[in-house]
This record gives sequence, structure tokens and C-alpha cells, in this order.
Amino acid sequence: MYPYIIDSIPLWGQPLRSFGVMVALGFIFGSWILGKLAERYGDDPEGDPERYASVTMWILLGLFLGGRMLYVIVEIARFRSTGDVNLPGHGFMSDPLSIIKVWEGGLVMYGGLTGCILGGVFRARQLGLRTKAALDLGLTAGCFGQAVGRIGCFLVGDDYGQVVPDHLKSLPFPITVEVPKPLPEGSLFGVANMGETLWATQLWMTFNATLLGFIALWLLARRKWEGQVAAWLLVLYPIGRFLIEEFRGDSVRGVWFGGFLSTSQLISIVAFPVGLWLVWRGSRRHARESAAA
Repeated sequence: MYPYIIDSIPLWGQPLRSFGVMVALGFIFGSWILGKLAERYGDDPEGDPERYASVTMWILLGLFLGGRMLYVIVEIARFRSTGDVNLPGHGFMSDPLSIIKVWEGGLVMYGGLTGCILGGVFRARQLGLRTKAALDLGLTAGCFGQAVGRIGCFLVGDDYGQVVPDHLKSLPFPITVEVPKPLPEGSLFGVANMGETLWATQLWMTFNATLLGFIALWLLARRKWEGQVAAWLLVLYPIGRFLIEEFRGDSVRGVWFGGFLSTSQLISIVAFPVGLWLVWRGSRRHARESAAA
């Protein structure tokens, strides 16, 4: 609802978008939680917080590189399949330098997640941290960071939901949201949605991430093998994400198979069985090690 915090940053001339601010706050909050988790669950309560702070810089790099790369790939694919010159993919092909303009928006969560994992694991190994244990802590903290960052999607109107049926429009905020009329400058809700009541899918993703974060904290205190928390998050997150995507109303939602699946749904279908396999493999390994002991 508030796309811009500052219309024009002095000496730069670009607006300060609420999305960027919330992503930054989410990163800071997630990094703080990661430090606290390192103090509690790390091998070295004094040294691990500092080492994990170094890991977060690689996580941040992976977030932007991975999230932007997948966004660009998807948008170029959409342009090639539709030929619509108004799509961002046309701009990326005609002006490749626009790919680096992350401040104008355009990140895909699953791409960012993949980048975070790759960057975090790379740095964790360099520092001698146990990789699976680091993934447990990093993804737990990441859930809370994402919960904050998703509020930025709501503020700018990105990832908005479908129009709510008339008989359900009485459902309260934050289940639904009424789009302002007229729209604030820079809003991504779209002119067609002015004055409409939409499903508040952006905030649903915030609630989903928060819930998963607390589930992960519960699992951390009870885990029987390293990587257990990360594996279960890889099972649970795709379920919530797939269902929420069904209520999305933006054009990005329907991309593959004639608009039947979004990119995130397609990745969720792949991620879910991978997560189940990791849970099964980890449980079997723990059972064998327990029996041998």
C-alpha cells in the first residue's frame, strides 16, 4: 500500500522502495536470529556467532544472484512464449544491462533460496563449520527473515491475490485486503484491481514462513540427526507455497503448461519429494548409527 518510502533519494534520483527496505530488515533480523542460534546450538558458543556472521554475507550474495537469475530466466521464457513486448523479459533481451537493476524489483524466492544455500554452504565449509548443522540453523533463521521480507511484497502490491468472491468479501484483513482507489504511484496491484477485495496472499506467505520458523525451532531442540530440520523444511515449505500460489492473481502465477502451474508450484512439486527423500535417508542413517552404538 506504500510502494515508496522516499520518492527520490538525494544525489541518486531513485526512489527508496518499501520492498527493498523490508528485504533489508528481513536480512538483518534473520542474521540476528542466526547468531543467537549459533550461540545456543553451535560447537563454540563464543566463536561460532562470528563465523556465522561471515556466512551471512555469502547468503546475502546468493539471495540476490539466485533470486535475480531465476526471475530473469522466467521472464525471458514468458516473453518468448507470448511475444508480449510489455513483459520484463523483452527489456532484458533488448537491454541486457537492465538485468542488474535489482532495485527496480524482480526476485524469485526459490532462486534466492538456492543461492542462499549454495553461498552459505560454500562459506561454512571454508570456515570449518559442519554443513548440515549450519543448514539447520541457517534455514530456521531464514524463515523468520523471509517473514519480514514478504511484508515488502504487500506494501508494493507484488504477488497479489485473486479477486475474492462476493460471498467471502466480508472476511477480515489480513485474510483479504481492499486495494486503494486510486492506486498510489508505483503500486504493483494493477489498475484493474483498484477498489477490489483481493486475497492477501503476500501476508499469507509471511504467516507461513513464521509458522515454519517456530516449527523449525521446535525441531532444533529435539533433532536426532544433523540436517533433520533442513530436510523437514524442504518438505513443509513446498506444501504451503503450492497452496498459496493457487490464490495468486498476478499474471506471473500461470506460466507453465498453458498457465496451469506457476514457476514456484513447479519447483514445489520437485522440492517436496526431495525433502521426503532427505528425511527418509537421514532417519535410516540415524537408526543404523544408533544400532551400531
